[in-house]
Amino acid sequence: MAKNLKITLVKSTIGAVPKHKKTIEALGLKKLHQTVEHPDNAATRGMIQQVRHLVKVEEN
Repeated sequence: MAKNLKITLVKSTIGAVPKHKKTIEALGLKKLHQTVEHPDNAATRGMIQQVRHLVKVEEN
């Protein structure tokens, strides 16, 4: 079974770089402490790497 990643927004995007705001939105995160699940692949890992200071990631 493929692994999934649980991604939680832990820091506000207010004052963040516009590119980072769009990345958070593309991950499906809208509110603080909201959690979404995405497949563990290179594209998702790259997005997480870009906004690693705003999110918390757990492997499922």
